Amino acid sequence: MGERSTIHHASAPKAGPGGDPPGAVQAAAECRSTRRTFWQQLLLIGPAFVAGAWQFGPGNLTTAVQAGGTYQYTLIWVIVVSTVLMIFLTDMCVRLGIKSPVSLIASIKDHLGEPVGVIAGAGVFLISLCFSVGNAVGSGLGLSMLFGGSPVLWTVVCSIAVAALLLLRNVYRAIEKVLVVIVALMAIAFVVSAIVARPDWAAAASGLVPAVPADAWLLVVALVGTNFSINAAFYTAYGTKERGRTEGDYRDATIVDTIPGIVAPGVMTALVIVVAAAVLGKTGESAATIVDLAGVFEPLAGPIGSTIFALGFFGAAFSSMIANATAGGTMLSDGLGRGASSSSKAARVISAVIFAFGVVITLIFQAAPVQLIVTAQAFTVFVAPVLATLIIVMANRRGLMGEMRNRWWQNLIGVIGLLSVVALSVRLALSLLGG
Repeated sequence: MGERSTIHHASAPKAGPGGDPPGAVQAAAECRSTRRTFWQQLLLIGPAFVAGAWQFGPGNLTTAVQAGGTYQYTLIWVIVVSTVLMIFLTDMCVRLGIKSPVSLIASIKDHLGEPVGVIAGAGVFLISLCFSVGNAVGSGLGLSMLFGGSPVLWTVVCSIAVAALLLLRNVYRAIEKVLVVIVALMAIAFVVSAIVARPDWAAAASGLVPAVPADAWLLVVALVGTNFSINAAFYTAYGTKERGRTEGDYRDATIVDTIPGIVAPGVMTALVIVVAAAVLGKTGESAATIVDLAGVFEPLAGPIGSTIFALGFFGAAFSSMIANATAGGTMLSDGLGRGASSSSKAARVISAVIFAFGVVITLIFQAAPVQLIVTAQAFTVFVAPVLATLIIVMANRRGLMGEMRNRWWQNLIGVIGLLSVVALSVRLALSLLGG
């Protein structure tokens, strides 16, 4: 609408290449001519960094430590590839958030039909259920390591606490800042550990060459499910819409938000693998307990290293619990036509179901918590292809996207990502049937 209003200030502009409306071409030219200062660009940071922070949770940490400890540097390439694919899919969602006059799921209903919108909401909900398991287990394990006691008991306590904080938004925002600082300190610890542990950087570089050990497929699927988080990308469209991003913001937002917001957790995950390979990979045994996982910080801080890891692990899990449940509740509520707001009654009920699911699964499968986190992350790839397909299809709708629709190379990368997830889904299904 705003694009067409600029037409009256020009004299009969001609249609642009590809038959795009002249107003759209002129608006795009005006957007390109606008330059923001550095500080103005920083104000665009938001949706993609939220998605990236959501990625870097307990599931991400657990699978990365397992990958480095068991297979040393072999699986670093999985992180690199999934990060690149995640950037492209998140970029599509950012453009969808800019162009969609309503929420993404509402747009899917308008363009592809009501049933498809319901499927989209259900897909996000199912992935949120899988992530809720890792968050629930992770929060319990972290507090158990810090204060002793049963991890399951702490999981229940954390779930109740987050459910209460969901009703007290202002209180949670204050607590969330503390949790973010804790996770940031752990991230810094991994960077320092990557130097102190003296990893074999030549071997780490060789890990960029794709190779999969015969018994590593479940872990590979889990790594992709965690780092190529289509759920988080999907929710970026909502964050972009909520912040009122425009076409004029797109270029700068891509530079300061989309790319660094997704690259940052990818780099951190790769560093986790490198540190785990240098510290734990000497034995070639998987880390079956959180104490084993925490061993990555021993060269850096000795006994204190385990406390740093436990704090960060808890912070990552606890902060992700509410983000995951809120996103899942909001988007399923939207899919069911009950409102696209996290404050709607339907969204709150669904969020509570997500919390409860994480606790129940933790209670049932408490014998092997670390393996439970890996398995839960892997199961997300069964639903991810549906959401990826919807994102690509919607990003190509000419009537919706106009000049911001996908180009051929964006479609190529998107399809490669989609086929990769489909292939991993098939591989996981075959391994489960064969096992």
